[in-house]
Amino acid sequence: MEKKARKTPCKETFEQLVVESKTPATAVLLLNSPEEDILVKACEAIHTFAEKGDENKVSLLGFGALEPLCRLITHYNKLVRRNAFMALGIMATNGDVKNALQKLDAVPLIIEKLSPEEDTVVHEFATLCLASLSVDFICKAQIFDNKGLPPLIHLLSSPDPDVMKNSLEIIFNLVQVYECRLAVHKLGGIPPLLKLLKSDFPVIQQLTLKILQNVTTDRDTCNVFREEQGFDKLMDILNNVDFRDLHADALQVVANCLSDSESVQLIHNGGGLTRLMEIVLTPNMPEIQSNTVKCITRVAQSSESREVLHKQDVEKVLVELLSVADIKVKSSTCQAVAAMSLHRASKDSFRDLGAIPEVVQLLNSENLMLRSAATQALSSLTHSNQRNALLVYEEGGHEILVQQLYGSCLRTVANSAAALCNMAEQKTIRSSILSHGVIRALVEPLKSSDTQVLVNTTLCLSVLACDEEARAELQRAGGLQPLVNLLHSYHKELLHNVCLAVCVCASDEPIAVEMCKFGALEILQEISQSVNRRSSFTKLAMTSLLNSNLSVKYSLTGHLTSTDIITDGFYDAGKARPGQRVLTLEELFKQPVNGHRPVIVINTATDKKNEEDEPKDEMQSESLTEKPWNMMDDVSLQSLVKEAKESILPLKDEQEQYAALARLVSDAMGGAVEMEKLHEFSWMLHLSELKFQLQSNVVPIGLISKGIYCHRALLFKCLADCIGISCSLVRGEYNRAWNEVLFIWSAANNQRSSQPCRYIVDLMHQPGSLLAVDTPAAVRYQTIYPYQHCSV
Repeated sequence: MEKKARKTPCKETFEQLVVESKTPATAVLLLNSPEEDILVKACEAIHTFAEKGDENKVSLLGFGALEPLCRLITHYNKLVRRNAFMALGIMATNGDVKNALQKLDAVPLIIEKLSPEEDTVVHEFATLCLASLSVDFICKAQIFDNKGLPPLIHLLSSPDPDVMKNSLEIIFNLVQVYECRLAVHKLGGIPPLLKLLKSDFPVIQQLTLKILQNVTTDRDTCNVFREEQGFDKLMDILNNVDFRDLHADALQVVANCLSDSESVQLIHNGGGLTRLMEIVLTPNMPEIQSNTVKCITRVAQSSESREVLHKQDVEKVLVELLSVADIKVKSSTCQAVAAMSLHRASKDSFRDLGAIPEVVQLLNSENLMLRSAATQALSSLTHSNQRNALLVYEEGGHEILVQQLYGSCLRTVANSAAALCNMAEQKTIRSSILSHGVIRALVEPLKSSDTQVLVNTTLCLSVLACDEEARAELQRAGGLQPLVNLLHSYHKELLHNVCLAVCVCASDEPIAVEMCKFGALEILQEISQSVNRRSSFTKLAMTSLLNSNLSVKYSLTGHLTSTDIITDGFYDAGKARPGQRVLTLEELFKQPVNGHRPVIVINTATDKKNEEDEPKDEMQSESLTEKPWNMMDDVSLQSLVKEAKESILPLKDEQEQYAALARLVSDAMGGAVEMEKLHEFSWMLHLSELKFQLQSNVVPIGLISKGIYCHRALLFKCLADCIGISCSLVRGEYNRAWNEVLFIWSAANNQRSSQPCRYIVDLMHQPGSLLAVDTPAAVRYQTIYPYQHCSV
């Protein structure tokens, strides 16, 4: 083994033995001899023969040497045991022999001979055997389960460098397994490992550092490492130019141990951060630079540590590294920029030092890793910083980021969406981002299975969809269904973002209708029943959908407020059952005529052919006549709207307006009906005849000449909304419905009241009467139950 400053210690020597056998087959046969001298000579002959190459090792395997050698390593004779281990150790370096040895279950026997009482040569070749075997996962488990780790840690203090090297190789293989990694510090492995950092043999130092890289990923191990002055020993290496070949590995260990502020402060007090700044700018050492930047990134994980680095002017160092040619250095630097940009002052420093144009340029790299790191840096730099976002926009970064959304790297897509979201908060930038097709680019990420991609994409969409054209583009691009599907998510942040996006998109009625068609309301209703999933976000999304789809709102909630303005296309499909999706008007039109209650539709629009005398804008005329279904013009309703505008709006008294409108509605739907004679009012037959005449379940409200509570209340709400007077619409049981109005007037003393009063408008029995809410008269109007069963 090559060393740095000293010779390898001599092993214990033995007298030369004469090999009497002339063929390896004979030597293998002699392994079964009862004579100890013969066993010693046979083992030595096999060792000598095996040393000459892999072909000889395979030959010995074929002659059956393995089983007797495994038996002889436990022989009571020390010399036999030693020579048997020498032969077995050399043979085990061959792959075929190693595979055969695994099947013999020799691991427990070998571990038994790692005790301090055994010969150093036995330790050397026993560990050589285990080093070969420990590459296999099953053998790793066997070594650990048979308590092989404690004696291996003890052998790290062996005077023989080969024993130390072999033991390190075995431990390195073992610590690839999580359970073994945790056990090293518990078994006292950190102190002897740290001592080996001063070994004269580079291979021992490198193996030690690689083991430390693995074990220091555990927080408890890091604490022990710090208590044992591990940082000081690593800094000794980093400060020694003769150990430059060890710097990259040493820096990875440092990076692992810098995840807590206590460690950062410890290394800072010892001048470690200053030294890192010096190392990171070492020219022509890309691996060392990359690992040093990783250390900086780990330091920057806490706000206290970022403040320390900021005072060290780390931003200046990182900006210099952005121009280094090596891809790994640039990638690591972008990640460090992202971490440091969580510090508000660092964001401004990076901008002032010219980092943003450099990072934007890296978005054009052909290297996926570098592009991902660059998008991560821009995401962090633009977060809550409008000046940085504007600079990225001026550098054309937004256009490249949109293209990154089509990439295959999930991290790049997630980071790009986050950066675009940050930039889109400014209207000018948002318009430009939209002009580059960002909405279509976001549709595919909405179908991703990666949570972070979905979280960032939906948040970005919620910001961009405040633009009307963006919402229309999302609908055209087929993005509504995947968005609605995400309402099924149990991830809290994702569900919140999806609800925000749904809420924004629902501001357009056609989009709200389509989302309802995809089952958005049913999913949100289900969520509302879950204690763990419901939130103010889910409630907001449902409210927005309902407010933009009043037909569905009325079916589900049975209530429209005075601010819910009925428009053309509104329909009353009746009360929806829990969990039932409210069909669209198009779907209802296509159903064959059935025996259910009719669907009442509102349509005040006038077809072009009915208004030839009134010139219209060509596009406006087309929009009026373009109907996806055969929804006939409601001439009677149009006449009622016209009459209401002419006869009711001129009335100056608010009470008179409500009374006059009530009489207009009553006259249109069969006039006043005494409560006792309501059963004689043949409204059901009339509606059945209309359905038969129209050959449709959908009936325009203006055609109804015999209507009761539910029909009159809907017509009253429609006309009131058309002429601009305020009222609500409430559905009751058994075809009851009524309108509530609110104004400052008291029916009790016929004068203005200090508080607004609520009244129900009588449209059936004494049209125009105002019934104060919760009075016996109002309760009788709202229910079919006898008065004495109702609360006053």
